[in-house]
Parts: sequence; structure tokens; C-alpha cells
Amino acid sequence: MIEINDTSPDVDVQAVEYVRLLGYPRGWVLRDRAKELADWARGWFSTHGRPWVYAREAGDLQIGDHSITVDGVPFTSARVRNTFHSAGAHSAILIAASAGPELEEEAQARWRDGKPDEYFFLEVYGSAVVEHLVTMTGARLCAWADGESAAVLPHYSPGYPEWNIDEQGRLLELIGRSYHGTLPVQAFESGMLRPKKSLLAVFGVTRHVDRVRRLTDLSPCENCSFIGCQYRRAPYRRTSRASSPELPIAEDVSVETEPLDQNGRYSVSLKALQRWSTERLTLATRNDGSVDAVFQYEGTTCTNMGRPLKFHYHVTLGPRAEGYPIREQGCRPAPGDEGHTSMCEYIRDREAMMASIERERPLHGQPLDDVVRWSRPSSPAGCYCEADSRQHKWGLVLETIHYALAKQARVEAQQTG
Repeated sequence: MIEINDTSPDVDVQAVEYVRLLGYPRGWVLRDRAKELADWARGWFSTHGRPWVYAREAGDLQIGDHSITVDGVPFTSARVRNTFHSAGAHSAILIAASAGPELEEEAQARWRDGKPDEYFFLEVYGSAVVEHLVTMTGARLCAWADGESAAVLPHYSPGYPEWNIDEQGRLLELIGRSYHGTLPVQAFESGMLRPKKSLLAVFGVTRHVDRVRRLTDLSPCENCSFIGCQYRRAPYRRTSRASSPELPIAEDVSVETEPLDQNGRYSVSLKALQRWSTERLTLATRNDGSVDAVFQYEGTTCTNMGRPLKFHYHVTLGPRAEGYPIREQGCRPAPGDEGHTSMCEYIRDREAMMASIERERPLHGQPLDDVVRWSRPSSPAGCYCEADSRQHKWGLVLETIHYALAKQARVEAQQTG
């Protein structure tokens, strides 16, 4: 049985992955102040960061009708259960990875010092580090599985679609059973982790390698950015040829036929997207074919007795024939909203916080369809204090717009067909 305990893993975050997480368009090259901040964050972490990874193979896996049970602990994720069942998984590998507490502490110190730019770039670099750790651990597991005539399935985590984040603590306790000492990460009742730049995940393992090759949904390769992996079974779909020519790329779908993936994987249920597109979203098409969208987000502060708050998201898309490129974006409190003034970071430094919200424009310049392939932090907190939480909300907004326009295209096709 495989076990990995790496307290000083190599961290070499690919520039294209960091740029993607920062929200810049595909193929963007950082310059001037942005490059200075990115280099600073990378250098600071290289000197002060203390990342770590722990992974172990579970001794027992049982796949039930609606859940899986790992070493006697049940998990009720339909997505994981169905993936394991389809692949004929016989084993599971549990993983905990973290960028360490030092990055979080430094980012908070920069925020308190009135340096929101340094805070943001360091926070996002922490997310990139965790992604890198999971990617490289996945590569190690693929090498091990290949020697066992087996294949590794995509990793999945509590908080991902169809896996309740409430099971985070249960997974952490299970992972730590074989760890010598106490894993340096905590899970709160809310499911949030500390340090927050941490991830718990499960990889399935199957001896039915032919199923993984035949059904790409069962392959982790499309979401793995490890360049030059000798165990790759499918092309990585989040990278362009210009940014990584060494990696085989999936065939592009021409926007001249249909620019939006009608079978795109959303991070939330279709039922929720249907409701939001009806109740919270307004779409208007201009004479030139561009689209104006306004989305109203409603949430609550995480402290101060959960004050209700509302934010408006404004998005302008280019015409359908151009692939609905995201041309303009903005997020600001709804007119008359007072709830946002009760958020902790607003009280601490309102100018810095509002500047961060105004500056963030994820996927700007990219086709709207990229949102269904956008890997971003899962942070369902109702407030806007943390960068991960704001990225999470932008994802929900863009997915709702994608869903509404894709549905509109289906209706038009039926009417003309």
C-alpha cells in the first residue's frame, strides 16, 4: 500500500497556471506592476513557505447504492460513488495538501498594512501552490498505479459539486488515522480548513484501465497540467497551444457552430442555475449582437449576526459569432445596500477591500465557455472578505449566464429545426 509523507515538496508553479488563477485571459503575459507582484509572491513563498503533502491508500473500499465507505467511514457523494462504480474502482487514496500557515499569516499582515495588491497576489499564489501539490501528487500516484497495472481516477473533494462540504471533517479524521502525530490542518464545523490554502481529496484506483481510456470522464488527465507526463491518457483541456506547445491539446470546437458547450459541467446543480437565471439574471442583446448581463447576488455576512447583503454583477459579452468573449466586468454593492458595511474586512479597511472587489475580473477577455473548465477555489462563504470567496461568486455568476444563453440556443434550435 502506498503512503506519501512529503514535508518539503518541490514547488514549481507553472506561470500559465498562476496567470489563469489570477483571472487574466488565456495566453496573457504579465508585465510591469503585475509581473513585479507575481515575482514577489513567488520569491516570498520560496523563502518562507512551508508546504506539505500527505497521502495514503485506504485499506478497504465499499461502493454502495448511494455512497462509498472507506475504511468503515461512509461518504454520501453521488458524484464520487458513480465515478468509482463506473470505473470499477477497487481502492481509494486519501490526500491532504497545504501551502502551510505562513502564507496566510503574511497575506493577512499585508492586508492590515494597507497593501491589498500584495495580499491578493500572495493569496492567489497560495491557491496555485495547492493545485500544484495535488497535480504532482497525482503524477506520482499515476506512476505507482502504472506499475500495478492500474489507473488513477480524478481527485474529488468535499465542497465540489455533489459532495457536501460538511463531510470535510470526517475525511480529515480518516486521512490522519495513519499519520504519525496530528496533521497540521484543522476542519471547522462549516467545512472550512485552516490553513485555508489546504485541500483534502480522494483519488480512486481501478484495475480496469480500459474503462479509463474509453471513458474520458474517468481520466484525471484533462484536469492535470503536469507537462510531459509519460502516463497521460487524454489531453489537458485548460491550456492553449501558445502557452504550452509541448502538451497535446484536445480538438477545438468552432464557435461558428455553437460557442457554448451544451454539455458543460457546472459546479452547481441545474436546478439552482435555472432558478438563478429566472430570478436573479437579466440579459439584454444590443444591436451589434453583444450581450449585457446583470446578476444580483444575495448573501449574508459571516459575522455580526449574519447581516443580509446584495451585490450587482455587470458583464458585457461580445457577439455569439465571436464566442461570447467577456469584454467588461464589474461588481459593486447594490443601490441602497448597507449589509456590506458589516463585513469584517470592510470594517478593517474599507478602501482596500472595495478596491480589491473592483479590480478582480476573472476570465476577462476569454470566451464565456471557458467558465465550465475554470478550476477555482470552492469557498461558499456569503461574505466578500476573502479572495477565494469572491472568485467562487464570480464563477456562479458566469455559470448562470452560460446556462441561460446555452438554454436560449437550444430553444432557438428547436424552433428552427
